[in-house]
Amino acid sequence: MSTKTMEKLQYISQGQTLAAQKDNILKALDAGVKWIQVRWKGAHQERVYRLAEQVKNVCSRYGATCIINDHPALAAAVDADGVHLGLEDGSIDAARKLLGPKKIIGGTANSFTDVYQRITENCDYIGLGPFRFTKTKHNLSPLLGLDGYENIIGQVRQEGLSPIPIFAIGGIANLDDIQQLLQTGVYGIALSGSVTHNPAIVSSIHKILI
Repeated sequence: MSTKTMEKLQYISQGQTLAAQKDNILKALDAGVKWIQVRWKGAHQERVYRLAEQVKNVCSRYGATCIINDHPALAAAVDADGVHLGLEDGSIDAARKLLGPKKIIGGTANSFTDVYQRITENCDYIGLGPFRFTKTKHNLSPLLGLDGYENIIGQVRQEGLSPIPIFAIGGIANLDDIQQLLQTGVYGIALSGSVTHNPAIVSSIHKILI
């Protein structure tokens, strides 16, 4: 998927139950989100499979991209559009061999070293963060802040590395955050709580991301 067609807003799902997860995802889709990452940490694998299968079908109806967090085999099983891998969730290469060349594979990064690794692994996009403290993720990596994004993206450009969509993620709370992050050179934004609690914000976000 080229950057010309890749959505600039990603919604990372939230919810402690299957019903809550699906409800939050449907609200995000109804609000205009076109990229869903199914993320349900700590749930039994069978329940995550059920959710992923249902969300893949719903995303197809909405014309939205469906990405599965952490589990390449699950992404393959439900024929999702791709997978997102954390730094300790297995290799991009192994996921590519399993899913094939047409699926989207994203990777987490927290530093320039991580970004360099992801680019050399030929992943399709990078989720770089966290921007600030967030309760949605345990064992949080060091916070980047605006200076962190500016420094890392500056290094990417200075090194002449091949361009790859970089999404800011983690603790992004409002429209001001998004506007400031875009000025650092990130391609897009990945949100969780702010969309879960206020889906109506999506229309304003799209105006900023154009």
